[in-house]
Amino acid sequence: MDIESFYEQNEARRESAEFEFGNEWTDKADNEYELSWVEATGELYLMVEPDAVVSEDIFGDFLISNEPVTDLTVVIIGKVGSKAALEDLLEGWEEAMLEENSLDWLKERLPAQS
Repeated sequence: MDIESFYEQNEARRESAEFEFGNEWTDKADNEYELSWVEATGELYLMVEPDAVVSEDIFGDFLISNEPVTDLTVVIIGKVGSKAALEDLLEGWEEAMLEENSLDWLKERLPAQS
């Protein structure tokens, strides 16, 4: 689903604090993902962005093109009841995220969903 639909389906998501756990997760096709957790719902989700166009302005600052929200795909991959539990579950994520096909590392750590 796109990111706007994700928030529209449950307003608690929109109003909740969110915590990001990196934006360089990769799959075996080398697509990049951002991992986030919604405090109010306990949902852990991945968001994949299309390739953004990066350019420089006349002052040397980087400009990233704004992508339409319909191009930001969200997939809920699990539920974790607390930030502390999530931090325990994801211990070492900063290093693991940079490995090839790092989503496999993440998948191994997630509890089975029913």
